Amino acid sequence: MAVCCDLEADINGEETFLLDKKIICSFSGRLSKLFGKSTGANRNKVIFNDFPGGAENFELISRFCYNNGEIDINPSNISLLYSAAEFMEMSKSVSGNCNLLEKTKKCIEELGYWTWPDLLVALKHCQEMQQVATSSGILEKCLDSIVGRLAITSEASPCASTSSPDSSGLRLSCDTRSTESLKNSFSRANWWFEDLSVLSPNLVEMLVKSMVSRKYNQVIISRFLLYYQKSKFFTASSDEKRQVLEIVIDGLYTLDPSCISCKSLFGILRVVLNLNISKSSRNKLECMIGSQMDQATLDNLLIPSPYGTSYLYDVNLVLRFLKAFLCEGGWRLSPTRMKKVASLMDLYIAEVAPDPFLRLSKFLALVVALPDSARDCWDELYHAIDVYLEVHAGLSEEEKLKICCALNYEKLSSDACVHLSQNAKFPSKSSVQALVSQQLKLKNLLQGTKNSKPDMDSPCKLNETRGKAKKGEGSGQVVLYSGRLDISGDNENLRAHLQGMQWRVIELEKLCKKMQAQMAKLMKSKTPPTHSTARSLPRLCS
Repeated sequence: MAVCCDLEADINGEETFLLDKKIICSFSGRLSKLFGKSTGANRNKVIFNDFPGGAENFELISRFCYNNGEIDINPSNISLLYSAAEFMEMSKSVSGNCNLLEKTKKCIEELGYWTWPDLLVALKHCQEMQQVATSSGILEKCLDSIVGRLAITSEASPCASTSSPDSSGLRLSCDTRSTESLKNSFSRANWWFEDLSVLSPNLVEMLVKSMVSRKYNQVIISRFLLYYQKSKFFTASSDEKRQVLEIVIDGLYTLDPSCISCKSLFGILRVVLNLNISKSSRNKLECMIGSQMDQATLDNLLIPSPYGTSYLYDVNLVLRFLKAFLCEGGWRLSPTRMKKVASLMDLYIAEVAPDPFLRLSKFLALVVALPDSARDCWDELYHAIDVYLEVHAGLSEEEKLKICCALNYEKLSSDACVHLSQNAKFPSKSSVQALVSQQLKLKNLLQGTKNSKPDMDSPCKLNETRGKAKKGEGSGQVVLYSGRLDISGDNENLRAHLQGMQWRVIELEKLCKKMQAQMAKLMKSKTPPTHSTARSLPRLCS
C-alpha cells in the first residue's frame, strides 16, 4: 500500500491526496521534472497553492491518470480540465497521444457545433474561472459561438428594427394577424435575454463588445442591457448594483444614440442618483441624455438637488445636459431641435424661478445657456425673470441689471414691453430700453410699409387712401417721441413720462395696422381680370 501511495499532494490547503508517483508522473511533465527518475521508497510531498479549480479539479486529472488517459470531457468540465492540463504540463511530449491537453484542445475546436444549452453551461463555468478561461482562449471562443448563433437566429426572423427600446416605431396594421405576427417577431428577437442575464457584469461587457464588432442589431443590444439591469437589481447588493449600472452605461455609450430612448436614459439616471457610480460612467450617461435633450420633458428635468444643498432642483445637472447638447451637435444642430430645447428650458426656468434659495449665478446661467437664435419670442423668459425678481426682492440694482442684460428686448412682444415699462421690480434702464426697442420695431415696420406702397406717387390715389384711413378715426395724427430721455431724475416722474410715451406707441401700432389693411384692399382692387391677356408692368419706385 505504501508503494502505491508514495506521493502526497496538498492542493491549495483544501485537501491532501495520496497518489502513485509513477502513474501521475507518466502524464504530468511538471511532476516528472520535479521528481526526475527518483525511485526511493520514501514518500514525497508536493504543495500546490494556486492549482486551478482547486481540489475538485485535481481529483478529475487524477482519475484521468489512473484511467490510463481516459475521461469524459463535457461542457461543464472542459475549462477546468484545460486549465489543469496546462498547469501540470500534460502534453504530447510526456504521454504521447493520451495527453489531456490535446484532448481538451480538440473539444474546444469543435465548440461551434455544440448545442445552445451546452454553450451556456460552458460559459457559466468560464465565468467561475474567468482569468484562466480568458488566458486559454476558451471564453473568447465560447462568446464568439454564442454571438454567431444569435446572429443566425436574428437574420432568420424579421425582428430587425431601428426603433428605440420603448417604442417600436412600427406602423401596426389593423389586421389582428399582422399585429400578432409583429409581437411574435419581437419576442423571437428577445428569446435569449433570460438565458444570458445570469452572466457576470464582466462577461456581459465582453458579450456586448463582441456583438458590436459583429454588427449585431444595436436596438436589441440596448434592450438586453436594460433587461439585464432590471433582472440583476432584484437580489443584488449596493456594490453589485453599482457594478451592473457601470457596465450597462458603458455598453449603451458604445451604441448609436438612436438605439435607446430618452425616457430609458432618465430611468437609469433616477437609479444612479442613489448609487455612487464612477465619474466616468456618470459623465457618459449625462452625455447620452444631453444628446437627446430635445426629446426630454419637464418632468424628466425636475430632479431633486443633491443631499446637502439648499436649492430645490438640481440646476447644475441640467446645465451639464445643455452643455452636452450643444457640444454634441455643434453646427449640425437643426433649428427645430434647438427651438424644442429652448421651449423646454423656458418651462424649466419658470419652474425653478420661485425657488428662494436659487442663486443669481445659477439662474443667470440657465437664462444665457442657449444662443439668442434658439428663441423667436422671449416673453416666457421675461415672465420667469419677473417671478425671480419678485421672490428675490433683496437683490441690488446692479444684480437686477445683470439679469435684465440677458433679455433680448427686440424679441419681446408689445404686451410684454408694456408690462415691463410699468413693472416696478425692473430697473428704470430696462423699462426705457424695452420702449425704445418697441419704437424701433414700429419705425422699421412703418418704413417697410412706405417702401411697399403701390402707386402711391399718384396724388388722387394718395388722397383716396388718406380719406379711407380717416373714416371713423377722427384725427389720425400720431407724434413719435424723439427726444433724449433723462433717467437721472426721480423714478416716479420717469415712469409717468414713459407711460405717456407708451400710449403713443400703441396708437402708432394701431394706425400702422389700418394702413396695412387699406393697402391690401388697394392691391386687391388693382388685380387685372382673369380673362385679360395683357399685364401691366409694376411701376418702379424712384
